[in-house]
Amino acid sequence: MQIDHGNAAAHRVSSPTSDDGLDDREDRKPRQRLTLLLAALGFFLITLDILIVTIALTSIARDLGGTTASLQWVIDAYTVLFAALLLLAGNLSERFGAKRAFGVGVAAFLVTSIACAVAPSIGVLIAARALQGAGAALMLPASMALIREAFPGGRERARALGVWAVGGAVATALGPVLGGALTTIDWRLVFAINLPVCIMMLLLLRTVASSPSRPEPFDWAGQFVWLIASTALVFGLIEGGSDGFGSPVVVASLGVALVGIVGFLVIQARGAHPMMPLDLFRSSGMRIALAVGFAFMMSNFGTVFVLSLFLQQQLQLPPLLAGLVFLPSALFAVVGNIVSGTIANRFGVRVPIVAGLLLMVVGLVGTVATAHLGSPIWVGVFACFTAAGGSVAMPPVTSVVLASVPASRAGTASAVFNTFRQLGGAVAIAVFGALLTGSRGFIAGLQLSLVIAAGLILLTAIASVFIRPADGSS
Repeated sequence: MQIDHGNAAAHRVSSPTSDDGLDDREDRKPRQRLTLLLAALGFFLITLDILIVTIALTSIARDLGGTTASLQWVIDAYTVLFAALLLLAGNLSERFGAKRAFGVGVAAFLVTSIACAVAPSIGVLIAARALQGAGAALMLPASMALIREAFPGGRERARALGVWAVGGAVATALGPVLGGALTTIDWRLVFAINLPVCIMMLLLLRTVASSPSRPEPFDWAGQFVWLIASTALVFGLIEGGSDGFGSPVVVASLGVALVGIVGFLVIQARGAHPMMPLDLFRSSGMRIALAVGFAFMMSNFGTVFVLSLFLQQQLQLPPLLAGLVFLPSALFAVVGNIVSGTIANRFGVRVPIVAGLLLMVVGLVGTVATAHLGSPIWVGVFACFTAAGGSVAMPPVTSVVLASVPASRAGTASAVFNTFRQLGGAVAIAVFGALLTGSRGFIAGLQLSLVIAAGLILLTAIASVFIRPADGSS
């Protein structure tokens, strides 16, 4: 809802009480800024703990041992539980209020980060990472709901979401470099660094206004089936890469995933209180946004994963130098997130989404074309295109999601959107990891991985042409 500034001005002239309304808005601004800072810090932490750990994988393997598949699980244990619990987390955010759900998520993230930092074995680390993903799941939809509550207007929300996305961009900038620097000392520090951030967030949370709650029964059957299906899917993809997709265990796992997904959709269609109401998909803008979110995360996290291994294992760069290769691209991402809201407000959401996705395709294709040269410089150059494009495209995509639903369903809509995003990241780690270790060789596997990512991004760019101007405003 837009504020009618003309009427507001008239009331200020004609009514002595109008100054109070103006004062209320002025008093609200500091709280809005603190809420936005808190939400951005949450997104920063969630993103950081994927990228910072990716750089540390080689050192973790040297210290704790483990195969390529187990290293994939260090990443995917986090992303799978994150994706599997996001829908429930969105419901929790609406049932108990976004502020309370966010606080519980931060506290859980704090405890599990300590568990990751002191893990004595690869198995314990994977288990702790899974629980850490559960904490992240509580945080993310609640952070988006807090922004929806603090910024009710479509235009101001677009700008706020751009700033919120800067949290992820800063994590992208700091993640590889910080991960490389901390890993040079001790890889356990990549988890210990979360502690001061979590403490700061818990302190900031005290300044945020209370959130409305909307008590409804939980969809426990849907949550259970979805957890089984998503875990079986990623397990089958990861183990298929190492044991072969003809392995009985892999075939059974993928079969369970297929049956589980079908069963989940049936439960959602027939349940009285579904965790993922299927009517959310009636909006064409929502459907396109979900596809873009999946493709973006498959490209983003998948690319960082394969290029981190490429720089360290193939080019023999130390962790710190490998992280520095990504620094210029991350700076482009920060700028892209900052200007994205302005571009969307001037030209509509369709222009930055389509242009940003096409820029990502340029970066991915360029990386494929130059991978055989084994040059960190070319990796860094084309990563700038990918990062800039993604950072311009994603904030308006998020605006499309939030504009597709009423405010009372912002938590559920953001949870569905981020479930698709995180599944994209999890599938990328599983599939691209399998391609890297395939018989074609590392370079060929890397190139095929990025071709798949570029193809998906191009398809979603074409689909985004059909986003209507009204899809990004409310």
